[in-house]
Amino acid sequence: MVLLETARLRLRQFTSNDVDRLVELDSDPEVMRYVTFGAPTPRDRYVDVFLPRWFAIYRETPLLGYWAAEERATSEFHGWFHLRPDRIDAGEQELGYRLRRASWGRGFATEGAAALVEHGFRQVGADKISARALAGNAASRAVMGKCGLRYETDFVYPQDMIGARSAAECAAVKYSITRSQWQAARTA
Repeated sequence: MVLLETARLRLRQFTSNDVDRLVELDSDPEVMRYVTFGAPTPRDRYVDVFLPRWFAIYRETPLLGYWAAEERATSEFHGWFHLRPDRIDAGEQELGYRLRRASWGRGFATEGAAALVEHGFRQVGADKISARALAGNAASRAVMGKCGLRYETDFVYPQDMIGARSAAECAAVKYSITRSQWQAARTA
């Protein structure tokens, strides 16, 4: 089991015992605003689809996957992070995160995401790490920038991929960083 620690967070692999935490996280319409346009994730989607998929990633690529984010001092659940094989651009690793609203504005997203960027380049051996967000998600874009990722391009999600009601809701951005850019920033 891969375990990552930052100054304040412990990132651990999920277990089937985490279903209730995930359902509660996704039940907040503000948390899901830029994911499913506010719709909650049904419990059975976690049980039947998401957790089995995440467990398969752990088996197939042990250094990649989804991590539960807990505060080291209290074990409080803050949300999750992922570093996984990119779903859109083969050969890249995709960074993502989802945190409880009570955890917003406290630097946890940047702290966890930066740890996964470092993990991706040091332990995984990634050549490029990317992240995507809907264009209007300014907070997520700020986290990407704070982790060293830079704007790469605008794109449009397929409507069915994100459950959008209209094509206009699919406008998105991609940020990325290469290994050489990351190394240069660390020595600057």
